Amino acid sequence: MYIKIYFNDKPLFLADEVTPELEPYRHHDDAVYMDEFSSPAINSMIHEMNTPEVHAGIFVHPNLEELKKGFFKKFKLIQTGGGLITNDEGEYLFIFRRNKWDLPKGKLDDGETIEECTLREINEETGLINLSIKKHLINTYHTYDENGKHILKENCWYLVHAAGEQHPEPQLEEQITEIRWANRNALTPYLSDTMPSIVDVIDSRIKLRILNGSRH
Repeated sequence: MYIKIYFNDKPLFLADEVTPELEPYRHHDDAVYMDEFSSPAINSMIHEMNTPEVHAGIFVHPNLEELKKGFFKKFKLIQTGGGLITNDEGEYLFIFRRNKWDLPKGKLDDGETIEECTLREINEETGLINLSIKKHLINTYHTYDENGKHILKENCWYLVHAAGEQHPEPQLEEQITEIRWANRNALTPYLSDTMPSIVDVIDSRIKLRILNGSRH
């Protein structure tokens, strides 16, 4: 198993073993591999991932939960909830924000559950109503620096259904300028102009559809 964390668009894999999926990264000249679990080693990996020469990293420790705990301690954790939204026709909703196609998401407010946060953010950013959460899809992670602090954002993604014929409206104050319903068999224009973590969300949905033989 592994956890993928993005430094900008560069993946760092925290893993309990090197799987066939991760093996190619070990041999990239621009990738960093570590298997020594210590606080200095974690600091070193974070430093390496923030250098322009490095484009991927693998950090291996047999106890993934211990590795995750040690790594996450180096950051201020911010949780967000977001949704891959489907309508009655099985289309997916994309928002255009800061020159990239994205999915609705936002930070958890005090006293909220992550599910409540997800539905609230979708409503605020798109105006959609009659929303229901169908399934948890995936958690994605990315880092950034803010006021001299390392921030790790954990995005909890759900499959959400919007019932009935609806016409979403973009929340302009959140720099959302366009919203589209996209045919799930014609996603290339969106996935070629989005963040890698959003591609991971869509991939998780595709795998779920294949597993369940789902129509939507």
